[in-house]
Amino acid sequence: MVAIITGGSKGLGLAMAKKFIHEGYHLALCARNEADLLAAKTVLQNLNPDACILTYACDLSIKKEVEDFANKVLETYETLDVLVNNAGSFQPGELCEEADGLLKNLMATNLYSAYYLTRMIAPRMKQQRHGLIVNISSVAGLQAYTHGGSYSISKFALSGFSKNLRQELMPYGIKVSTIYPGATLSDSWKGSQIDPARIMEAEDVSNMIFAMTTLSPQAVVEEVVMRPMLGDL
Repeated sequence: MVAIITGGSKGLGLAMAKKFIHEGYHLALCARNEADLLAAKTVLQNLNPDACILTYACDLSIKKEVEDFANKVLETYETLDVLVNNAGSFQPGELCEEADGLLKNLMATNLYSAYYLTRMIAPRMKQQRHGLIVNISSVAGLQAYTHGGSYSISKFALSGFSKNLRQELMPYGIKVSTIYPGATLSDSWKGSQIDPARIMEAEDVSNMIFAMTTLSPQAVVEEVVMRPMLGDL
């Protein structure tokens, strides 16, 4: 079994990689920073020395680099079981005040990366007639909020992508799920001085995603909203 995880070198992505490798999966991980990827690979290989771990440094906001990563995955693995579109960028802002080009940049990272990668991975899953695609959105993709700006727009767009993808791929036995996490302990919250006990753990999200893989072929979790127990921050 193989799980592809974008943004897999730290935070949510690394938590997912740890969960899947613990459960016996082989991995394909990408992130922008090669040093972070190699460090993550060392940690993961220690968890399961027999697992194959493909790492690939790339910027998924650039279509060519998305395609290069996808081709490497397709060359390395014959069967592809799980794709987690986790790579993303968070930048708060006000629509009328934020820097020119922010929407374009966030759409490239938060939406187009998932769109282009899925378009290259899905044909293999369609041949197999099975697979799970998980898109990591955000509670910012469910409702507008102060300082949401272009980030919120990009996550709303990712949610629309997921809904259409689910409809398109269901005849092939491919499941499509969207996770809407609230505040989760990751690099985005470093330096915030928020009590860690007030924020979800990355493992909460990774455990939820893995649980989706244990369902029968007849069942799919379309959407999951996850928030800190005491509500959003």
